[in-house]
Amino acid sequence: MAKLWFKFQRYFRRKPVRFFTFLVLYLTAGSLVFLHSGFVGQPAVSQNQANPAVGAPAEGAELPFLGDLHLGRGFRDTGEALSITRRYGPWFKGKDGNERAKLGDYGGAWSRALKGGLSGRRKKSEPLPKAKYIGCYLDDTQSRALRGVSFFDYKKMTVFRCQDNCAERGYLYAGLEFGAECYCGHKIQAANVSEAECDMECKGERSNVCGGANRLSIYRLQLAQESARRYGSAVFRGCFRRPDNLSLALPVTAAMLNMSVDKCVDFCTGKEYPLAALAGTACHCGFPTTRFPLHEREDEQLCAQKCSAEEFESCGTPSYFIVYQTQVQDNRCMDRRFLPAKSKQLIALASFPGAGNTWARHLIELATGFYTGSYYFDGSLYNKGFKGERDHWRSGRTICIKTHESGQKEIEAFDAAILLIRNPYKALMAEFNRKYGGHIGFAAHAHWKGKEWPEFVRNYAPWWATHTLDWLKFGKKVLLVHFEDLKRDLFVQLGRMVHLLGVAVHEDRLLCVESQKDGNFKRSGLRKLEYDPYTADMQKTISAYIKMVDAALKGRNLTGVPDDYYPR
Repeated sequence: MAKLWFKFQRYFRRKPVRFFTFLVLYLTAGSLVFLHSGFVGQPAVSQNQANPAVGAPAEGAELPFLGDLHLGRGFRDTGEALSITRRYGPWFKGKDGNERAKLGDYGGAWSRALKGGLSGRRKKSEPLPKAKYIGCYLDDTQSRALRGVSFFDYKKMTVFRCQDNCAERGYLYAGLEFGAECYCGHKIQAANVSEAECDMECKGERSNVCGGANRLSIYRLQLAQESARRYGSAVFRGCFRRPDNLSLALPVTAAMLNMSVDKCVDFCTGKEYPLAALAGTACHCGFPTTRFPLHEREDEQLCAQKCSAEEFESCGTPSYFIVYQTQVQDNRCMDRRFLPAKSKQLIALASFPGAGNTWARHLIELATGFYTGSYYFDGSLYNKGFKGERDHWRSGRTICIKTHESGQKEIEAFDAAILLIRNPYKALMAEFNRKYGGHIGFAAHAHWKGKEWPEFVRNYAPWWATHTLDWLKFGKKVLLVHFEDLKRDLFVQLGRMVHLLGVAVHEDRLLCVESQKDGNFKRSGLRKLEYDPYTADMQKTISAYIKMVDAALKGRNLTGVPDDYYPR
């Protein structure tokens, strides 16, 4: 036996290429076995504790202890939602243990697609608000019932998780299939079937049903912001009155007797316009301009004329248009450069870490056409297009300087400042995610459940308050901007910021920024926490800091913190 082994060893020494080929094949086979076993194995059961939050903070100082901090139980950190491609073979086992053949192509009518009133079989002691179960539906790999984004999680998929991610992206429907897959969509394009055909438990909670073999358990979502709705890749902007000078406001028009949202959006996309406006049997394309700014939305009932080619969609009227934003990029605000002459003043874009500074920089660069700088250097930001990141912060070539500093000496080095403030609960979580997961990543579950999170809150929460107080005390010319106001009314708040920077910007450019506002540093939400990580002691301490900052702002005749900062 030993002699055979030595021969085998000597053979591979002489033929190293064959050895490495053999090794690769061995590892590949092992990976396939692992994936298969992970799919057909028992689901990891976890608690479904709602109350997701997003947000976060920065690097900090040694600050007072917040008390005995205990975090609730949550989910184990496993591979998170990926773009969906089916990972199973032609057969799938249902929960009854019988093998079910994958079902064929269905097509056909879907007149009962929006039929509601079904209670579903979810656990009554754990109601899922913001959604209504409407039934079990056919699904087909060649023609999906829900055609928006999708993701899977073969270890801990829950009904709440699927609903939350679809709602965050503005979809009207969320559907679960095979116990582990989540599909989102703006309309249902399949037929309703018997409830008995949706018979697979969710991988992350056995008490709930998550569809079946080529069967979707579908929920109708109640969106917090109707403007976030989508139709495929197009974003729903709302119902708007016909502009006064239609040919100037929306320069391209096509008559479509058999009108549908798809046809108008595809037509305007082909013409390379970012807006598609449906007006009954006419499709108009254009840009958001001062003639058609999309700031005064009308009641959707005024646009409620059904599309001739779509039973469940509205196509507007000749007087009131349904408007969608296509995937075409509005290039009117994409040019950026360094200042042509050295700036005579240094203006800070100051914020506590996790308060949206990078996003604000993105908006300012689009609005002014000039790069922003930084007190620090972040290579990942430079690689994403923030070219001012490499310049020394005193170079004078950038329109403003990002900083998280809060000492008197550092603050007095600037001639003026835009002070961006965000809800501390959101900011702390955002910075924690950045610190342990990168700009668009997420902290691992072990970090949330370990000692890192309590220690982080203990150190960073006081800094959130002192950062604002220091800039109010030592700043020379401070413009206060609430992150929440910037999200809610970007046009007005960004106009205030640009005015302080001393740049004359045309309104059409600000309207362009509105349509490009997200940038490259928005977390997907697919790993949003499904429980509140803040203990009662943490909340008590943070609320005291909120009241302290609110009093300081009002004492200087500034706008106090928004109402949604507290109570928790």
